[in-house]
Amino acid sequence: MRYFIIAGEASGDLHGSGLVTALRSSDPEAEIRAWGGDKMSEAGADIVKHYRELAFMGFVEVAKNILTIIQNFKLAKKGIAEFDPDVLILIDYPGFNLRMAAWAHERNIPVHYYISPQLWAWKEGRVEKVRKYVDEMYVILPFEKKFYKQHGIDVHYVGHPLLESIDRYQATHPNEQIKRDTIAILAGSRQQEIRHMLPVMLEVAARFPKYKFCIAAAPHITASLYTSMLNQCSAENVEIVSGDTYGVLQRSIATLTTSGTATLETALFGVPQVVCYKGNQLSFAIARRLVRVPFISLVNLIAGKPVVEELIQENMNASRLSSSLDDILAGKLRSAMLHDYQTLREKLNMGGASKQVASHIYNCINN
Repeated sequence: MRYFIIAGEASGDLHGSGLVTALRSSDPEAEIRAWGGDKMSEAGADIVKHYRELAFMGFVEVAKNILTIIQNFKLAKKGIAEFDPDVLILIDYPGFNLRMAAWAHERNIPVHYYISPQLWAWKEGRVEKVRKYVDEMYVILPFEKKFYKQHGIDVHYVGHPLLESIDRYQATHPNEQIKRDTIAILAGSRQQEIRHMLPVMLEVAARFPKYKFCIAAAPHITASLYTSMLNQCSAENVEIVSGDTYGVLQRSIATLTTSGTATLETALFGVPQVVCYKGNQLSFAIARRLVRVPFISLVNLIAGKPVVEELIQENMNASRLSSSLDDILAGKLRSAMLHDYQTLREKLNMGGASKQVASHIYNCINN
């Protein structure tokens, strides 16, 4: 059968790669074409558009790139129509993918949505688009099933696919062979995030000269972006490692983590962290008026309580971040944080998200 997948950012590429592998296991004759990235390509998908050309975040950034986004819609529709898939699989990326769901639904292409948009955080009205245009929805956070049930929509809770990726990595990189001696800097996966976050994080590194810091660089971001910022700071204890975030996390004693998927990856690796976020002032001001959740990190949202500290916008400064990091290095709250991490892992383990989703998609389309 023919599968067309759209993933618009790094986390979607990661989770999409596990799904591609599982689809090929369920359907050895599968033809898989996708908008995604290097990981999905390595798993066997034919990538026709890379997500680095799609990842626009925030109201201002989207407005600046609206012509590119409109052109991408046209390209996606053309590509799907030419491929004539048996199913369209959408991975998160709601602003783009919900519009593609409506278009596909009008053409009687089955729409399966893997990793729900965060409608529980904002734009709850979009749930009606899910009801109208999505045939099957697969959610990866435990509270999302209840959210959809309140709206009269039955969805599949499959657990979180990060568990598969991390368990697979750790099976081939045993913990006992790794020396933990690094403080990781996770500055985000988009250029605009990195430009806002990294200078502050590097200023913190300069305040801890006795420790080794490591920037876990996103592989699709040009090295010059990191090196130019590193050359402008006074820190001499920072190295850059590209395309090996898991390796960096496994040897870390703490992390400075940009809010996003990385917060959950850090927790599942059992590394104490400070979560932070700083972005365009106008975009943030608009978002603050619209978003209804009490936390920005996935760790705290899933736990339903403040497991990790969150420093946002004006609070994300070198002084506050240094103080929070110092508390972690001094051992404060470490054992409680690690205990909560274990509870988090148990909530997210449903026996393999990718395999469940692939099997359900194949059975739906094949019957």
